[in-house]
Amino acid sequence: MPTGGWGSVKSLAKNAVQQRAVKTLPGLLKDHNKTGGYMCTSCAWAKPGKPHLAEFCENGAKATFWDLTAKRTTPDFFARHTVTELLGWSDYELENQGRLTHPLRFDPSRDKYVEVSWAEAFSDIGQKLKSYDPQSVVFYASGRASLETSYMYQLLARLYGNNNLPDSSNMCHETTSVALPQSIGTPVGTILLEDYAHTDCILSFGQNVGTNAPRLLHSLQEVRERGSPVIVFNPLKERGWQEFVNPQRPGQMITNKPTEIATQYYQVNAGGDIAVMMGMAKFLLEWDDEAQLHGRERVIDQTFIQEHTHGFFDFETMVRTTSWSDILHVSGLSRASIEAAARTYANAKSVIAIYGMGLTQHRYGVSNVQMLINLLLMRGNIGRPGAGICPVRGHSNVQGQRTVGIAEKTELVPLDRLAEQYGFEPPRDDGLNTVEACESIVKGHIKAFISLGGNFVRAIPERDLMEEKWRDLDLSVQIATKLNRSHLITAATTYILPTLVRSEIDKQASGPQIVSMEDSTTCIHASRGKYQPASDTLLSEPAIVAEIAKHALPPNPAVPWDEWVGNYALVRDAIEATFPEQFREFNKRLDIPGGFPRPVAARTREWETETGKANFLLPKALSSSFASIDDNDIFRLITIRSNDQFNTTVYGYDDRLRGIHKSRSIIMMNADDRVRAGIQKDGFAKVSTAVDDGIIRDIVLQVIDYDIPPGSCAAYYPECNNLIPLWQFAEESKTPAAKSVPVRVVPV
Repeated sequence: MPTGGWGSVKSLAKNAVQQRAVKTLPGLLKDHNKTGGYMCTSCAWAKPGKPHLAEFCENGAKATFWDLTAKRTTPDFFARHTVTELLGWSDYELENQGRLTHPLRFDPSRDKYVEVSWAEAFSDIGQKLKSYDPQSVVFYASGRASLETSYMYQLLARLYGNNNLPDSSNMCHETTSVALPQSIGTPVGTILLEDYAHTDCILSFGQNVGTNAPRLLHSLQEVRERGSPVIVFNPLKERGWQEFVNPQRPGQMITNKPTEIATQYYQVNAGGDIAVMMGMAKFLLEWDDEAQLHGRERVIDQTFIQEHTHGFFDFETMVRTTSWSDILHVSGLSRASIEAAARTYANAKSVIAIYGMGLTQHRYGVSNVQMLINLLLMRGNIGRPGAGICPVRGHSNVQGQRTVGIAEKTELVPLDRLAEQYGFEPPRDDGLNTVEACESIVKGHIKAFISLGGNFVRAIPERDLMEEKWRDLDLSVQIATKLNRSHLITAATTYILPTLVRSEIDKQASGPQIVSMEDSTTCIHASRGKYQPASDTLLSEPAIVAEIAKHALPPNPAVPWDEWVGNYALVRDAIEATFPEQFREFNKRLDIPGGFPRPVAARTREWETETGKANFLLPKALSSSFASIDDNDIFRLITIRSNDQFNTTVYGYDDRLRGIHKSRSIIMMNADDRVRAGIQKDGFAKVSTAVDDGIIRDIVLQVIDYDIPPGSCAAYYPECNNLIPLWQFAEESKTPAAKSVPVRVVPV
């Protein structure tokens, strides 16, 4: 079944009916991801200046139905169900109850959540926060909150006295934020959406376009219709890279004849991407030698390398001395396959390299990303039209949150400017990232955890231990739209504070408000809610953040919390004052079709690195994984999302694009591996983490045969997070290494 097409339409209709949100369908066409409308709360992919009739994908529509459902999770619901009972419910069952409507506090004597007034909640939260050492409090942010909310939230944390601002980026693309500045001087991608109209080749590593950024398929389809090649490296054969039927093309829907997206598809071993790129680089150098010998045009861009890069000699030496036997062993590909990919790359003039968490979530994830940059630099594919690096980010404003100060690293935040702007001395020590926050919770060093959205306990590694230690917290505050498992792992005092969704009208003192967010290509978009709130008792995220701040912090006349809540344009003015280079004339430029791009120096071949140039950086190993590929009893587990899911939100049990239905408790294995392991077809197995640290981590899953390289296997996130040790993360970035978890799989 192709991506898109009638399968997508049927899934969309099914979800609209199930969520009793059919009435939102006209708004999807009119307002979704369009100027003057609201921006999708799902992925962060770019929004075109000239939108399609329907500027949404299947998962974006599901997210909207999920937000605008007619179902409600009221105080009456919590009166009927204990927390102990709800802990037995699935992720889908919890969120499928509908929108939260009232602030709630957990009553341990009754094992139930009970309604509480906003005033009482804020007063108690404020008093408790005043009693803690600031270093014992964590301010977590998921990637959903707007730029305005995020700016206020980071200021709350710093006024409180810490930089403990972990965010969802720590779990996915923190590796990007570490790798790219070292290589090219920017923490974000270099391409804009219009570059896809000028490229003549696409490289993709470790990214599943059909599930994680489906609207990108429109641009890829146009690339293919120009006859340009698309080269994909990924352990699993994913339908999004194979076939696409565009639901917005009536002719294609009638014939159901798909566009083939990938022209070359290579199923690399989990953790074998560096080896593939090393092999491609070897061929480029070999062909460049031949070109020089025969007086032909060179294959590498020597002029660009001399003028704009540093470290090429050492990189060239490493490439030339790396053996083909090692490259083929680690990558799992043949020399002929790597040569074919390299030849296509060498023949292209302008190349965009796309990547996702298949590169970032490994031990040497930073080397993965930097090796891809090396490959681009060899032919000058950075800083010109149709060429560049394109990390595909996840949640809708995860990149933007970092832009406005949600960062635990003080070097990323203009603290001196904040100090001058608000008349205080910001804390100067780095705070805690996600892994470090978890480690501190395990050690008992954290008293309180404030969560601006998200499902933190479900999303993190080492889940079993984390759930146990989470209960030792003194305070947990969960700002949320729907019930999830993190709300059920309770602290001594736990609050659920329900909030508006982005597509709802946010009416404040100055009238309906506008919020903004940043997409994967650094473009800033305005968003206006169009629907009535799910409950009259809901508060907006800025209002909740402001009330916590007012109750927890001493008065500061330089911080106008109430005025900001009354008019979000004033928050944008404050953002511009703090980040003038990034947000020039912020309010005036809100409604530019397609958003306004933040400046990225590497786009114009300006390199904000220590060397003043783009850097060739040497990978630490050919394999980016922890596990050895020489132990036949150990497999590399890749945790993945389904077509019926966004992050920890599960919309259903049909992974339509992989042909898997009615269950998420499965593991995909190569059929020969399954037979060798002594597991019957469609039988069950115990999957356990193959590490020796004294902790037992295991889960029982059904084994299904799947087209995946020998030695690799795949299973769903977040169900398998309990298999990931907290200490297994990407070096330098501390992103959990969820794409090559060493496991044993034995029959039960």
